[in-house]
Amino acid sequence: MSDAQPGTFHGIGVSAGTAVGPLVLVAAAPTPPPDEPATTDAAAAGARVRQVLADVATGLQARAAVADDHARPILEAGAMMAQDPGLVTGIEGQLARGVGITNAVSAAVEEYCAMFESLGGYMAERVTDLRDVRDRAVARLLGQPEPGVPSLSEPSILAAHDLAPAETATLTAETCLGIITAAGGPTSHTAILAAQLGIPAVVQAVGILDVPAGTTVAMDGGVGEITVSPTEEEVALLTERKRRREAALAGGTGKGSTKDGHPVALLANIGTADDARKAAAQPVEGVGLFRTEFLFLDRETMPTVAEQTATYTEVFEAFGDRRVVVRTLDAGADKPLKFADLGAEENPALGRRGLRLGMIRTDILDAQLEALAAAYRATNADVRVMAPMVATQAEATWFAERVRALGLPKVGVMIEVPAAAIRSRGILYHVDFASLGTNDLQQYTMAADRMQGELADLLNPWEPALLDVIALACEGGKAMGKPIGVCGEAGGDPALALVLTGLGVSSLSMAPGKVPAVRTSLAAHTLETCQQMAAAARAAVTAAEAKAAVMAMAEPVLADLQ
Repeated sequence: MSDAQPGTFHGIGVSAGTAVGPLVLVAAAPTPPPDEPATTDAAAAGARVRQVLADVATGLQARAAVADDHARPILEAGAMMAQDPGLVTGIEGQLARGVGITNAVSAAVEEYCAMFESLGGYMAERVTDLRDVRDRAVARLLGQPEPGVPSLSEPSILAAHDLAPAETATLTAETCLGIITAAGGPTSHTAILAAQLGIPAVVQAVGILDVPAGTTVAMDGGVGEITVSPTEEEVALLTERKRRREAALAGGTGKGSTKDGHPVALLANIGTADDARKAAAQPVEGVGLFRTEFLFLDRETMPTVAEQTATYTEVFEAFGDRRVVVRTLDAGADKPLKFADLGAEENPALGRRGLRLGMIRTDILDAQLEALAAAYRATNADVRVMAPMVATQAEATWFAERVRALGLPKVGVMIEVPAAAIRSRGILYHVDFASLGTNDLQQYTMAADRMQGELADLLNPWEPALLDVIALACEGGKAMGKPIGVCGEAGGDPALALVLTGLGVSSLSMAPGKVPAVRTSLAAHTLETCQQMAAAARAAVTAAEAKAAVMAMAEPVLADLQ
């Protein structure tokens, strides 16, 4: 869109819900002036940069101190990046060559970003944090206010090129009615955090920044539709859609099951003890993915067994007799740990990460399993422990023996590698369950980095090829009588949940806010219909055709849940 003329355009809907309100633009960060004077005193300029970066870190730490447990680690991570000695060294190198001070900061950060992007995975996700630090530092050096989300004087819809995690994490549904970004992807920080916060969101909405600030915008975060200067009739239609969605969700309580009573457990994805407390208060049947990385990342030393035991005990107690599926440390070259750095790798996304790191650094894995076993003994909870990045039967056997030796009751694996899906029957012979990590499984199946927004079309979870791979995994589960769950973002889509159920998935784990829509969707369709939908989706040629085929077979209520 080039002006505020009425019209409708589309992005990728990543957080369901509708909103109408004035558009607030996140101002573009200041750019280093092209005619900036050269640096003549590198030592003085370096001292100034170090002070500015320290001020940026202090500002982020101050925000972290008053943030909730979910936003705090994100803000703290940004503060740590601002203090990274390697970044300072890179800037000083630019200054020594005579580069102007703000251009030196920008150039050094871009070199760091290129390195992080080449590493892929978790490190590629940190590029947005790095550029946020750069923008704050450049603004301070130019004597301008730090960029970021402006103070919202009234409930508004926020538009930005992209949002740093530090910004998204501090938003609230009370003042931010919706989020629209020109960049980002379905598994970006913005998408995941918006869903957790219950804020409608659309990404890859190219042109949104051309719409003038203050323009009334209507958005649907389920289908990715954005209407500029909507008419009264269009607002009324969106309001009615919102009313229908709320009505459809109102009756959704209890355990997940299809219309004819086939059970599908609806679980929560969590990452911290605070996440656990909040999710436990929701009508979920337990945890399908407890990401334990937050205990390990950005630390100089490994967390002690006692530290880990305390956190795991807190999480297990929050859920009482409901299941908690714990993923052991998923780290490696793409999520480097200062106390377990195996060195640079040509392609870390395909390198020594997940269980592969655990098999090298058995001390780290054994300490985590010891802590999990202690927390299990203290609570007698329904604990299920699974390993990430498993590709072979030998790996599954090695992990299962270690878990069972400590008395933990159930052991499983993540299926994120196509090889594990293809040979799921053999792998499941050695373990009790498996969980499909659809985000990684898709990027490996399609050979498309899930952090690269330009490849969003290949990362659509409706891709028939991905559904074929999931079907192979489920066939192995059925043959072995072992349950297969889903803990990737695909599980929270109320339409795709029907397909996954039809393929044979027995549990779906997601952001807790997505559970009501999935529960309602399942309750409106029989297992036979789900199976027919799965067959139709797999028979399609494209992702769009797959979803269209399912929607054509669905009950009308499904359209209201999108």
